[in-house]
Amino acid sequence: MSQLQWNDNDLKAIAISRALAMDAVQKVGNGHPGTAMALAPCAYLLFQRHLRHDPKNPDWFARDRFVLSIGHSSLTLYIQLFLSGYDISLDDLKAFRTKGSRTPGHPEYGHTVGVETTTGPLGQGVANAVGMAMAIKRIQATVNSPKFSQKYDPFVYVLAGDGCLQEGVSSEASSLAGHLGLDNLILIYDSNNISIDGDTDLAFSEDVLSRYSSYGFNVFDVSRLADGDIDVAALDKALLQARNRNGKPSFIRMQSTIAWPAPNARNTAKSHGSAIGTEEIAKTKTLLGLDPQVDFFVDPSTLEHAQKTIERGASLFLNWQQAIQELEGSEPESIKRLRSLLSVDLNHVTFPEWKIGETISTRKASGKTLNSIVKGNLGLWGGSADLSESNSTFIEGGGAVSKENFSNANIHFGIREHAMGAIANGLALGGLRPYVATFLVFSDYMRPAVRLSSLMNLPVVYVWTHDSIGLGEDGPTHQPIEHLSALRLIPNFSVARPADANETAVVWKTALKKSQPIGISLSRQDLPVVTDIETALLAEKGGYILADSPQYQLTLIATGSEVSLALDAYAKLLEKGIQVRVVSMPCLEWFRSEPVAYQEEVLGSKPRIAIEAGSSDLWLSFCDAAIGVDQFGESAEPNMLMKERGLNVENVISRVLDLLP
Repeated sequence: MSQLQWNDNDLKAIAISRALAMDAVQKVGNGHPGTAMALAPCAYLLFQRHLRHDPKNPDWFARDRFVLSIGHSSLTLYIQLFLSGYDISLDDLKAFRTKGSRTPGHPEYGHTVGVETTTGPLGQGVANAVGMAMAIKRIQATVNSPKFSQKYDPFVYVLAGDGCLQEGVSSEASSLAGHLGLDNLILIYDSNNISIDGDTDLAFSEDVLSRYSSYGFNVFDVSRLADGDIDVAALDKALLQARNRNGKPSFIRMQSTIAWPAPNARNTAKSHGSAIGTEEIAKTKTLLGLDPQVDFFVDPSTLEHAQKTIERGASLFLNWQQAIQELEGSEPESIKRLRSLLSVDLNHVTFPEWKIGETISTRKASGKTLNSIVKGNLGLWGGSADLSESNSTFIEGGGAVSKENFSNANIHFGIREHAMGAIANGLALGGLRPYVATFLVFSDYMRPAVRLSSLMNLPVVYVWTHDSIGLGEDGPTHQPIEHLSALRLIPNFSVARPADANETAVVWKTALKKSQPIGISLSRQDLPVVTDIETALLAEKGGYILADSPQYQLTLIATGSEVSLALDAYAKLLEKGIQVRVVSMPCLEWFRSEPVAYQEEVLGSKPRIAIEAGSSDLWLSFCDAAIGVDQFGESAEPNMLMKERGLNVENVISRVLDLLP
């Protein structure tokens, strides 16, 4: 039985939460009041009775995490942050969805204190929460100390809705969570049966409880009360049961009534995304026992009661600090492993080097580099979407991550690219440095997660191999054309396409230093090593002069597999008495962050031709011509296909001659 005891202040705090949701949306004239009104009892219960958190130390390492996957109901979170004593004020609630406010329309990580991840695209939060839960398991298993795990044993609570569960990314992530036995994950499903178009029966009629049971979750069902409100006592009981560690994540279906208790707006699609109006608000406040004439009312004694979370949180935080200090003395190796998990140290890494003239694909060079880095960096953790051998991301001797062993090195995400990207964001939010891998063409499947990595500035490394028509016989379905350009258009995201093995090692090193999201695009086919390690170090600038002539007449700019092509053309042109410059441009974004003077020095003032086995449009914005691939490939021998698409010395020379006077 639940031991929940609500007093008058608790009941009043919930009523105030509902009224604040109505007032905030009404003031700005837009938003999503209905779900925030309905979820007030659930959110208040979590923040007051279940979450281990400290409002004055919101980044406390050992805290429980709360993820609002239904990000459109951001007021659900903002109001509880305010009531619990976080640095969110009543004025912040009044400024909801207005320019410069700390309460934007959807929760934004790094913008609002207490927001654990940016949510809004439905389902992403579910997958982020899976990543956070995996990060906790990784930290516990690697520190490998019972005393530490007694103090560091957080739960991840995620609140999702009908829309989240309809999105495929949540299904992918939940399937993996069940497989891995993430018993520190509690997913609360707000089942109100309403979406923007109307009743969810229009498109959603599956047995969700059976689905999650089949995934390997503990399943609980909390029916709404007869009046339509959330059954808080039953929810509390389910949450307590969900916290019994039994090797399974937990799923709680919680029935609610959208816009409860508004007399006319409740259980309507309109209340999902529109202000419910002053008349309806007044009637609802009357039902809640509040003054219908007062907006943004907060009772001081009720607020004081709710903000006792500050005192409880301070005690939890102090106990944690004392426990860590004790472990510093009794188990220094455990604390050393913890610190290694939470940082990347490249000072003691011996990076592989290759000699000019050797041949190796950049995917294989990446694999050798990754294996050299991982050995000394426990927090660099990741895997592939069922392509670890093809992507060269398998950590030798590292073993497979399983529910029995999270200290192993290789995460097998299965063929779940979208969830893999979103889970990687959760791993990064959990304090680790994740890398994930698939073919470049399948970056399309994970683009929403990549965009959110960039929006949150999370240090996720995306390894994308088989990066051009050079992969050959697999044909156009597997040959990326537009992908490099499309990914480069994402703000705050870098795309690196190294020319050879040595540039690949430098790209990895630079990426881990920068602590920003990056995609590393790598070849399937073997490429000649064209740089020595000293020259390759210039790759950290994003672009540099690889070959030059004193009286150069034109600049060839190339990336990846086309750099060696540019060098071959350079040599042939010299034989014809034509001098050109060759610029290797592994990362446009890094190059553009360099001083303008450096950029101008490298690019020069002569005509420019870009060479890349992908869409040419982007290059034409600052080059006079581009040799690329602007139509789908076909199933054919790679060298033949590259030649037919103009990626050969003869075509490069022809284009150079066309541009020269």
